[in-house]
Amino acid sequence: MNEIEMTITATERKLINRIQTDLPLTARPFKTLGDELELEEAEVLDMLVNLKKRGVIRRIGGNFAPHKVGFVSTLCAAKVPGNKVDAFAAVVNRYPGVTHNYQRDHDYNVWFTFIAESREIIADHLKAIAQKTGVEEILNLPATDVFKIKAEFKL
Repeated sequence: MNEIEMTITATERKLINRIQTDLPLTARPFKTLGDELELEEAEVLDMLVNLKKRGVIRRIGGNFAPHKVGFVSTLCAAKVPGNKVDAFAAVVNRYPGVTHNYQRDHDYNVWFTFIAESREIIADHLKAIAQKTGVEEILNLPATDVFKIKAEFKL
């Protein structure tokens, strides 16, 4: 058991397990969750805010298959000097189509995914990111085949 798991209560664990792949599609999803878990809606919301502040969860939101809703996606890799990584990531994260952004131990050390209405929009955004950050080496690696896995982490 890791440090985060040891600090998660049984109720938080139930909530995390419940919301990973099936957030209720109701007018008040957090009330629905509360009813299921015998909690008040406000307790569920407070718990989720607290879990986010503690770094246990990053976000709550839908995942869509871009090509099924008329969008395209790409994986990007950037060669960012170590002293510019945080600033570069901050610029990249301002774009609503960025869904993941992470650092790797590699020459291309910052990787992120980008979803947009067209490949041209992505290319324009990557040019703007390069201009804003001074990072010129950004690979644009569009998906040719999509292989989806269900990422669910039962606690």
